[in-house]
Amino acid sequence: MSAAVLSRTLPPLAQRLTGVASSPVRELLALLDRPGVISFAGGLPAPELFDLDGVRAAYDSVLWGPYARRALQYAPTEGDRQLRARVAARLTARGMLSSVDDLLVTSGSQQALNLVAAALLDPGAVVLVEDPTYLAALQCFQLAGARVVPVATDEHGMDPAALAETIRREQPALVYLVPTFANPTGRTMPEHRRAEVVELTARHGVWLVEDDPYGELRYRGADVPPLAAQPGADEHVVHLGSFSKIAAPGLRLGWLRAPSRLLPALTVAKQAADLHTSTVDQAAAAAWFAAADVETHLQTLRRAYRQRRDAMVAALPGTLPAGSSWNEPDGGMFVWARLPGDVDTAELLPSALAADVAFVPGAAFYAGTPDRSTLRLSFTTHTPERIAEGMARLAGVLRS
Repeated sequence: MSAAVLSRTLPPLAQRLTGVASSPVRELLALLDRPGVISFAGGLPAPELFDLDGVRAAYDSVLWGPYARRALQYAPTEGDRQLRARVAARLTARGMLSSVDDLLVTSGSQQALNLVAAALLDPGAVVLVEDPTYLAALQCFQLAGARVVPVATDEHGMDPAALAETIRREQPALVYLVPTFANPTGRTMPEHRRAEVVELTARHGVWLVEDDPYGELRYRGADVPPLAAQPGADEHVVHLGSFSKIAAPGLRLGWLRAPSRLLPALTVAKQAADLHTSTVDQAAAAAWFAAADVETHLQTLRRAYRQRRDAMVAALPGTLPAGSSWNEPDGGMFVWARLPGDVDTAELLPSALAADVAFVPGAAFYAGTPDRSTLRLSFTTHTPERIAEGMARLAGVLRS
C-alpha cells in the first residue's frame, strides 16, 4: 500500500449528530432475540393481540382487488384519502373537528415529529419540554439544532406557572407535550391545566405540539379532551397520532393534524423526506379500518393491558426496596418508579440483564439534570404470569 493512501484524510461526519445520544430503548430491543429474557424495557404492544387475520385480509383485499396496481404505484404526499377520512372521523369523535384536508399521513408518528421539527425549528431555536419526556423527541429536536429547555413538572404533568415563566425567559419556538399517559411517566394532564397551556401558548404565539400515541388506551376514569380539542387551539396546536398502539407498529403508519397555514410547509418537508408513505400499507390500513370492528378490538386491548398494569402494580411493593415510589397510570404502557437514595439505575441494569430481566434507566429521558434513581417499566408486552416472574427476578437483583 502506498504512503499516499496511508496518509489520506478521512471525510468528516456532519456536526449535527454531535451530542445526539443513541437510544438505550432501541439498543435493549435486541434482547427480544435472546431466549428467556423478560423485558420491561421497550414500549411494545403485545404481539398476540395483533389482529393478524384482519390485517392479512386487508392486504388480500387490496392486492387482489380492482385497484391492486394503484396500490403499488406512487401516491400523493398527503396520503390515502380513504385512510385520512377514517382518521378524521375518529378525531372528530374525540372532540377534534377534522376533515381529510387537515391531515397528513406519515411513516409513523416519529416521522411526523421530524417533519414538525423541519418546518418549525431553525438551528438555535428553543423547544420547551416536560422533564422527563419522550427520548426520541429529544433526539429529534437535538438533530434539528434546537436548544431543548425543560419545564418543571409534577404528578399532573407540566406546571402552567412554570411554563409561563419559561416562555417569558426563553421565547421558544414550540412546546412539546405528551399530555395523556406520558412516555415515560404515565402521567395525564388534567383538563383545566390543558386549557391553561393552550391559552398561554396562543397568547405568546408559540406552537404547541401534542404527541398522542396512547390516548385510546385508557383503563380507568373518564377521557380527557386532547389539547387540540381545547378552545383556542385551532391556529397553533399540532396533534400527532399513530396506528402503532391500536393496530400494529410494523405498519409504520402515523398522522399529523395541523392548522391549514402550516400544512403546506409540512407537506414539502414530507416530500423531501420520502415523497409519500407506503401506498400499499396505507391502502391496507384503510381496508382494515373499513372491515374491522375497531372498537371491539380496542376493548380487547384495554382489557388485557389493564390486567397487565394491575399485575405489575401489585408486584411493585414486593419488588422495589422500601422507600421507593411509583405511579399507577390510568392508561398507556408505562410505570415510572424511583428508588430511594442516590442509586444509579443504569449501574443496576447489567445485573438485571444477567438475571434475564430488563428495564430502562430513567436518566436518558431528561433534558435537564437527570434523576438517576428513576426507571421505566413497560407492562403491555407480557402476560400477568410472565410479569410476575419478571418482577420476581428484578426483586432478586435489587435485594442483592
